[in-house]
Amino acid sequence: MPSASVVIAGPASWNSIVVLDRLPEPVPHMQFAEAGWDTVGGTSAGKALSLTGLGRSVLLYAQSGADEHGDRVRAALSAAGVPVRWGIGTTERHINLMTRAGARVSLYLSTPAATAGDDDDELRAAMAAADAIVLDLAAEPLRMLPLARESGRPLWVDVHDYDGEAEFHLPFLEAADVVFCNADRLADPVAFLRSCIDRGAGLAVCTLGSDGAVGVDADGVEHRVAAEPVDVVDTNGAGDAFLAGVLDARLSGAAVPEALAAGARSAATVLGTRHLHPLLDAVLG
Repeated sequence: MPSASVVIAGPASWNSIVVLDRLPEPVPHMQFAEAGWDTVGGTSAGKALSLTGLGRSVLLYAQSGADEHGDRVRAALSAAGVPVRWGIGTTERHINLMTRAGARVSLYLSTPAATAGDDDDELRAAMAAADAIVLDLAAEPLRMLPLARESGRPLWVDVHDYDGEAEFHLPFLEAADVVFCNADRLADPVAFLRSCIDRGAGLAVCTLGSDGAVGVDADGVEHRVAAEPVDVVDTNGAGDAFLAGVLDARLSGAAVPEALAAGARSAATVLGTRHLHPLLDAVLG
């Protein structure tokens, strides 16, 4: 595997986006879509695209299958200039039901299982040479947590819409040096961030949608940043771009307030495109 400043492991998927005026109610009914398109998805693919766009060298480790959807994901990320080490597995696929305001229901059509670890020697070398590692929520990154901890490199995790209780997230939280999440299911985001610092993280950040983001540093100091004004086309990937902006800035030596501002700018770059990042615009149209 090529050396890279950031090694990212997790989902790269093929998604169908359906934009609705409201999310469906749980009763039989008919509803008309306002728009729809197919595109690359996956939280790890989003982070890798944004870091690549920022000029940061990355290596994405993801799984895909020998099928039409896997071919599309691999071709699109290659054309966008993202270095990927593809593991053999199922191609992840979602249908994302969206509103213009950013509300979302993700229907998972297929997800990869954890592998037997045939690439672990190469992954160890790539992780040991990296400035930081990002492991996203999926079966294979969960299996890789011991490899990341063994490397001694800073580990960033994104627990997304964690509710404070789900057991699958706990190993990621316990291993993390930096924690990201969103506020969708947290009654008190700042209290959760402080619990991450108490657990041993050096930085914890919660994105707040149009209200920006809040972070708590290792000293317990709270920092806030406003969202950048932008005409929103699609909110998919905004949180991943925010993390990428913060990560890139921190690796460049920025203090937490400046890094959060960089995250807000990075998030704004993806909100104006139908795809995870403008790098895909010329590839997917």
